[in-house]
Amino acid sequence: MSDTIRTQITGKCAELDIPLVGFASARSWDTPPFEPWVPREFRPQAIWPEVKTVIVIGIPVSLPVVETAPSIWYHELYRTVNTLLDTSAFRIAASMNAQGIPSVSLPRDGYGSIGVLKEKPVVFFSHRHAAFLAGLGTFGINNVLLTPQFGPRVRFTTIFTTAEIGPDPVMKENLCTRCMRCAKACPVNAIPGPEYPEGITDKLACAMRSEALFKRSISPCGICIKVCPVGEDRVQFHREDMGIYDEGKTGFDNYHTAWKHVRSYGGR
Repeated sequence: MSDTIRTQITGKCAELDIPLVGFASARSWDTPPFEPWVPREFRPQAIWPEVKTVIVIGIPVSLPVVETAPSIWYHELYRTVNTLLDTSAFRIAASMNAQGIPSVSLPRDGYGSIGVLKEKPVVFFSHRHAAFLAGLGTFGINNVLLTPQFGPRVRFTTIFTTAEIGPDPVMKENLCTRCMRCAKACPVNAIPGPEYPEGITDKLACAMRSEALFKRSISPCGICIKVCPVGEDRVQFHREDMGIYDEGKTGFDNYHTAWKHVRSYGGR
């Protein structure tokens, strides 16, 4: 039965053009893989006691679009991906409920506005920790989950279900190369440098940056994820040479001109 449900869900994800899906036991939160770990009240069974399996889905943000960030292009892509995540998670949960399997989808963001996030920079459930436990990736210096396929250029959301589905193994190999490009590129110096969870991103500085960009209609920032060298998408888009992001690097002037053009329009 477990394998049948897994096959149905992965098939549904393929139908919805969702490239990443992983499964974790709700009980796995109770065995911390590192410290500090997710407090008990933020764990799945504290939020919905009936949950047995946590399903995580991920949709990438396209690297060439992220490279223009902050821009109206990335702003609109981000909104589109968020909508797709919410809609897809709802449809997956609805299809399971139709089979008599109680399931609920969670919103891809758990806060009402950047202003709320500034006052209380924590959400009620962490999709990135769920994605980690579902075997989809490992944490980077920028505190974002890195995936083999897309590096950190992925948005996640989650479905809780009462179905018992075999979990995916947690990824053992650390994908982060510690190149420190994310820390060096951060415009507000929000990334301290040590590995996660010792090095915690300055959430207030990051939120204030997002708020300022939102007022200009070009949020989110996106810089730390666009300069990350991890991800097979770099091969797909011919971005293996990280020198492309270095100002003045010979041979990349046409890219910098294109990004500047996109950033010059559509925002305040």
